[in-house]
Amino acid sequence: MQPKAVPDAAQADAGNGDARNADADRTRKPLPNVQSGADAEGAAPIAPPYLQNRELSWLAFNERVLDQGADETVPLLERLNFISIFWSNLQEFFMVRVGSLTDLALVKKHIVDSKSGLTPAEQLAAIYERCHELYPIQERTFEEVRRLLREHGVSHLRPKDLNDEQRSFLTRHVHQNVMPFLSPQIINARHPFPHLENGALYVVVRLDEDRDAAKKKAAKAKGADKSERAEKADKAKNLGAEGVTLGLVPMPRQCERVIELPGEGMQFILLEHAIEMVAAEIFSMYAVKHTNVVCVTRNADLDATEGSDEADEDYREHMKRILKKRSRLAPVRLECERPLSSTLEKLLLKRLGLKAHQVYATPVPLDMSYTWGLGARLPEKLRAALTNPPFSPQWPACLDRNRRIIDQVAEREVLLSYPYESMDAFVQLLREAANDPTVISIKITLYRLASQSHLAEALIAAAENGKEVTALFELRARFDESNNIEWSQRFEQAGCKVIYGFRDFKVHSKICCITRQTDSGLQHITQLGTGNYNEKTAKLYTDLSFITADETIGRDATEFFRNMGLENTSDNYGILWVAPLQIKPMILANIDAQIERARAGRPCGLFFKTNSVTDKDVIEKIVEASQAGVPVTMFVRGISCIVPGIEGFTDNVRVVSIVGRLLEHSRIYGFGPREDMKAYLSSADLMTRNMDKRIEIAWPILDADLREQILGYLDVCMSDTAKLRELLSDRSYTPLGAFARRGNEGETELFDSQDFLIKRAQQRRLEAAEREASRDVARRRAEQLMATNEMTEREANGKDVRLSDARASAHEAEVIAAAANTAAELAVQAAARAAEQAAQAAKTAEGQTGSNGDEKVALEADIIEVPVAESNAPHAVEAQLSRVTAASEPDARKPSLLVRILSKFVR
Repeated sequence: MQPKAVPDAAQADAGNGDARNADADRTRKPLPNVQSGADAEGAAPIAPPYLQNRELSWLAFNERVLDQGADETVPLLERLNFISIFWSNLQEFFMVRVGSLTDLALVKKHIVDSKSGLTPAEQLAAIYERCHELYPIQERTFEEVRRLLREHGVSHLRPKDLNDEQRSFLTRHVHQNVMPFLSPQIINARHPFPHLENGALYVVVRLDEDRDAAKKKAAKAKGADKSERAEKADKAKNLGAEGVTLGLVPMPRQCERVIELPGEGMQFILLEHAIEMVAAEIFSMYAVKHTNVVCVTRNADLDATEGSDEADEDYREHMKRILKKRSRLAPVRLECERPLSSTLEKLLLKRLGLKAHQVYATPVPLDMSYTWGLGARLPEKLRAALTNPPFSPQWPACLDRNRRIIDQVAEREVLLSYPYESMDAFVQLLREAANDPTVISIKITLYRLASQSHLAEALIAAAENGKEVTALFELRARFDESNNIEWSQRFEQAGCKVIYGFRDFKVHSKICCITRQTDSGLQHITQLGTGNYNEKTAKLYTDLSFITADETIGRDATEFFRNMGLENTSDNYGILWVAPLQIKPMILANIDAQIERARAGRPCGLFFKTNSVTDKDVIEKIVEASQAGVPVTMFVRGISCIVPGIEGFTDNVRVVSIVGRLLEHSRIYGFGPREDMKAYLSSADLMTRNMDKRIEIAWPILDADLREQILGYLDVCMSDTAKLRELLSDRSYTPLGAFARRGNEGETELFDSQDFLIKRAQQRRLEAAEREASRDVARRRAEQLMATNEMTEREANGKDVRLSDARASAHEAEVIAAAANTAAELAVQAAARAAEQAAQAAKTAEGQTGSNGDEKVALEADIIEVPVAESNAPHAVEAQLSRVTAASEPDARKPSLLVRILSKFVR
């Protein structure tokens, strides 16, 4: 049996789809399966029908992100943020993927994509065409969200929307706070076209010279020699001016992009539009014909190994030089807020070396990053109404925060689930290791660190405390290179040993090994993760972190770091799979084992959760498994080059995806039927780059309880009817809202797996906090009892009353101390929850004139029906609190002190 299967969307009536996606579905077209490329000999290759182009599949993923911006069940500011994510994703896609294909089209014209039969030029044509279909969807989605936000008092205004008061305010603001930082420039025959930075915004102004200057110029021209005039005209044409004068104003980085305006609610205008309004004043010597806002996207796909063999060049300095080159590479896209005039478009295309199909005109702001700070500008009540309920990752329920982490993980293996559980526990483990006299060394791979990282500070503290700290930095983590360079310098200054891995392979694995010298010998505590050591993304990405004291894994970890220091791609490991030599062969071998089981009529199955699937060898083997009758379930957030449901090839393959509040990021491989499934976690997606061109690690989960924890997690994900979508054989995705349960009143009840997991983590933490507090109170009371028994009868005489009072006071102080951490932690999450519930509670109270305030308030998780695989249903807060042991309740006639303290935070 596989992890819980989704309903068969292919059998659903199209009209039963989720209504909120109807508009997007009407505009969406199935992705093309073009097979028209030509190979080096001119023959047209035939792409298998069960494969699709990775670039077009990625654009389908980004469209699913944009669909969240149109989802009416998502709060408005969150919808705006999804539009911003769509923009950010597309920006990087053009810089990296389109940039790479542009290079291939120039120098390797005959390379054909084996999955679609498309040449690089044909892939580019398909990408540009598809994006011309996506831009109008983005525009409609943005305008709808903008309209709805305005109804809630958040008004994003444009110049034509301003009243007189706002215009006056804006003029003063620009003069005082913007003008001093502007660097306008003229472009004409005498001033060459400047370099336009990648991703930067510019106000471009079409100018006419003023009449007086034009008359003087005409008079002077009459006396000039005709040949001289012709020569000047040729020069102007070569410069790209062609008689056109432009003004260009870069956006000043010193100025805030969002300018708040006077008026009811929160009204604002963007900086670029404010500058457009004063263009005539900026270029007062000219007549302004019209203005526009433009943005150029440049190729950023650099080969970091190019030139790295130069003698005596420090690798960090080499990477700094590479980063400088990135900003000046060839343009691949031009965006503008309004259609360009034919003259201006011709000039810009010529100077930038672009074609007309590479230009996108959209009224959506060309830089959507401003959306992330809007919520902080709103009143708290309004912000709460327009955003998701806040949640903080919880301290793991499996770890007692009153005990040392290093002792607990030495006793048993632990599996942490981010962001539902906090990375703080792992950071605390490193802090303990930094100060533990038994710790000899800490070794870790670092791919993407947060700019402000407690984890990094803990490692630096360990080095300063005399521990041997080895940090393998991957300086080629795309767009995090500068941050990694800075951290590597700090690590070296603190005395850490810093290495950079391989020339030809990126080190993408996530592994940390702590070595201790104990009484019984060396002990290794190893942490392996599916995601980065980044506290920021650990609050947004779903990942799994495995911590073990298993000595076989510890020896493998030690061998791994030894090999990294020697740049050795060894496969000499006892239990770990390490790419590029092991992961793909082991995956293929395990799929073969399932094929043999299917042919023998035995239970079989395959499950993969991954970000993307592109590796053709793995796909071909999955197709073979499908043809043999092996049921294959693939949970693929992003790119899926395998197309399910193709008769004769992928009949037994199902591909689903979740795009929601959190980014699905964990990698899980499952081989076998559910009851006998071998579960592996990994840092590697099923992509050729991960299998063949990176250092990755996969490892088995052998502990039965942890394996069930993983399968239960997958059951929850596969039960989703709110965000889960299925890839169909026509290469389109369908929402599974049509399969949601119907409530008693006929309303659709959608199940959001991420929302459920958030609330379950909160509930489990509350239960764990009670247990911790109870154990602590019991321990303290036992210590008190022992101390009391040692008192002599003579010392106790005459002091009974005072002693009793003292004990009671001491007990209360102990309970308060035991509950302090729990209460503080609950305060943050419960305050936000209470604010949300307060309005509803107030309405209820108004309608209940006889209410005495004794109503119980339950966690929102109480109303969620647990999926089949979940056996422990959530309980109400009061029911949980009432189970405090008698040891923590000195007066049985009253609620315990712990109950009274915590109740203040959950009511």
